[in-house]
Amino acid sequence: MAYRKTLKLVCGLAGGSALVVAAVTAQSQGFLGGGKRGDGDGSWSRFPAIKAAQPAWSPASHTPAPSGHFWDFNWDKRDPSALVNGKKKESVTDDPSSEQENGKPKATRNILLIRHSQYNLSGSTDKERFLTPLGREQAEFTGQRLAALGLKYDVLIHSSMTRATETAGIISKHLPDVDLVSCDLLREGAPIEPVPPVTHWKPDAVQYHEDGARIEAAFRRYIHRADTKQKEDSFEIIVCHANVIRYFVCRALQFPPEGWLRMGLNNASITWLTIRPSGRVALRTLGDSGFIPPDKLTRT
Repeated sequence: MAYRKTLKLVCGLAGGSALVVAAVTAQSQGFLGGGKRGDGDGSWSRFPAIKAAQPAWSPASHTPAPSGHFWDFNWDKRDPSALVNGKKKESVTDDPSSEQENGKPKATRNILLIRHSQYNLSGSTDKERFLTPLGREQAEFTGQRLAALGLKYDVLIHSSMTRATETAGIISKHLPDVDLVSCDLLREGAPIEPVPPVTHWKPDAVQYHEDGARIEAAFRRYIHRADTKQKEDSFEIIVCHANVIRYFVCRALQFPPEGWLRMGLNNASITWLTIRPSGRVALRTLGDSGFIPPDKLTRT
């Protein structure tokens, strides 16, 4: 009976990895006969499909080649080894090591990037692209989630576009003690021409040139290590747009920025970046939306 079950699996009634697992089990129990387990010319040769499913392996063929790109610790131009008290180091003092130590950041910055909720796609102007009833409900879930985390938020910054402003306003009801700040730099746009290209969305060169500079300016303003005067870890919320968030993630992780469109983000999702005093950056979550019921998830 066990032999028949194994043979059915081998004959294709089970797919993928189950085929190989079944064959290995059968061989270990002697159903396939032939040589010892792992014998390349023994029982495996009776089943060409199984043999073909096992590519030749060697350490060299399974070890990715280094990209040649090394982490730039001074990516935000705030590396204390290059700066002393916020100014470029030009001369050596009596105790330069002590001065440099005093100029090192001590705190970690946590930046929670929130994509706006679902909005009216038929609107022809920004004011007409307000949140849908579902979008408002999504923002409520996000506000509840941020409040439930129990973090001490320092500020809630949002894009000045209608859908982001409304999303931030709903979230703010759950965080009444956090200041709201609007910023034009965070408006949606085309950060950089994506690679590989897509056919359904093709901004012209002027839009990339103008939006790209603005979004890069937003990145430099908000994504960097803590100031030397900051003593405690901070938690900042930024409500903006998918293109902006994806570009920020690529830049912060020192990935090629033209890869930003390869990521997808649900509406009202949370992306969490952590920036250490050393300049190291970690992506804690990307597009987390597990707190929103599945039937209320959208990506438009």
